[in-house]
Amino acid sequence: MAQATRSAISLFATDGKPHPLQDTLLAATLILGAVAFVTGFFDNLHLLSSWTGLIGILTGAYGQFISVTTRERFALIIGLGASAIGFYLGMAHGGLFGGWLS
Repeated sequence: MAQATRSAISLFATDGKPHPLQDTLLAATLILGAVAFVTGFFDNLHLLSSWTGLIGILTGAYGQFISVTTRERFALIIGLGASAIGFYLGMAHGGLFGGWLS
C-alpha cells in the first residue's frame, strides 16, 4: 500500500524528491524533438529541423547523463529518438547551413 500514498504532484520523480534540472532538460528535449520530427518532413524547413534536432540530441544526451529516475530516462529516449530522426531528415534535405557556406 505504500505505492498508493505517493503524491501525484511530482510527475517525473518516482523517488519522492524534486528534480528541476532533469525535468527542464526532459521538457526541452521533448519539445525540440517534436519540432525537429515534424519539420523534418518538409524540404524547405531543413535548417529548423537540423538545428533543433542537433540541440535536442545534445540536451537529451546530457539529460541522460544526469537523470535519476526511470521515468526521466524513458521520456528522454523518446525525445532523443524524435530529435535524431528530425536531425537526419534535415541533414538529408540540405543540412545545417543549407548552402550558405558552399
